[in-house]
Amino acid sequence: MARTREFDEEQVLHAAMQLFWEKGYEATSLSDLTARMGITRPSIYSAFGDKKELFEAALRKYTMTRASEMRTKLQSNPSVKEAFRTFFEDVIAEEYSGGPSRGCFCINTMVELAPHDEKFEILTREHQMYLSVIFQETIERGIQSGELKAVADAKALAQALITSLIGLTVILKSRPQRAFVDNTLDVTLSLLK
Repeated sequence: MARTREFDEEQVLHAAMQLFWEKGYEATSLSDLTARMGITRPSIYSAFGDKKELFEAALRKYTMTRASEMRTKLQSNPSVKEAFRTFFEDVIAEEYSGGPSRGCFCINTMVELAPHDEKFEILTREHQMYLSVIFQETIERGIQSGELKAVADAKALAQALITSLIGLTVILKSRPQRAFVDNTLDVTLSLLK
């Protein structure tokens, strides 16, 4: 008879996700994981597989959560332009809040692992495309309401905004001068006019 797990799988996966997000894949050891997750190595292997499989599970948890949060934020404001401004400003504010500069877990993975690991290249690209669809839906809502010009190519505009978001998230890790970031944001959001 299979033994019942003595830990909450979602809770320990969340702990692993936070650690991988802070340190990255390569810099995170199994000892780091057991300490943060509060479970033994055999329990990690039994529940998640090896370190790479655990990392993949953590990344999938992050991308699902992040996409849901993004959709909610963008849909909560009746003005599409204001929804995008608030969304981007929140990303910026988080980096200048004084806490550790973690950036986006998925983008960090894109930089660290995707160039030499096909699985993570595909997973991070899929996330980019999914977020692009969320942006596109928001833009189409703005076109339908008349807030945005009907001549806008919603898909191309969404992809441009995602590319800007990724670039902004990467550059924010070095905490550039705020005026540099604010100017970049203004130009990026001018695409919505």
